[in-house]
Amino acid sequence: QVQVVESGGGLVQAGGSLSVSCVVSGTVFRLVAMGWYRQAPGKEREKVASVNAGGGIDYSDSVKGRFTISRDFGKNAVYLQMTSLRFVDTATYFCFAYLYTTPRDSNAYWGQGTQVTVSS
Repeated sequence: QVQVVESGGGLVQAGGSLSVSCVVSGTVFRLVAMGWYRQAPGKEREKVASVNAGGGIDYSDSVKGRFTISRDFGKNAVYLQMTSLRFVDTATYFCFAYLYTTPRDSNAYWGQGTQVTVSS
């Protein structure tokens, strides 16, 4: 079994900063990538940022220059530091992990989400 658990988030004023963390536990043979998606009420889930085992990082255009993703794959963890937050960043943030549980079996796993609310 694999569990993905987010922490952090909360309420912050526009222009402020906030961070969220994510840890994967369970049967992890090899992590391929971890990252964050978000979903605002009435909108589709969108990718925010990701980092792979090789250190490659990808950001959505809407958060470039404001958000920073980092990883500690030794701890099966990924972090998202968010600065210059805007009202439009308000959403539930979901962590994902794409990993192998055996040398041949891979899948994507999701956390339950953590709420980030930015007040204007």
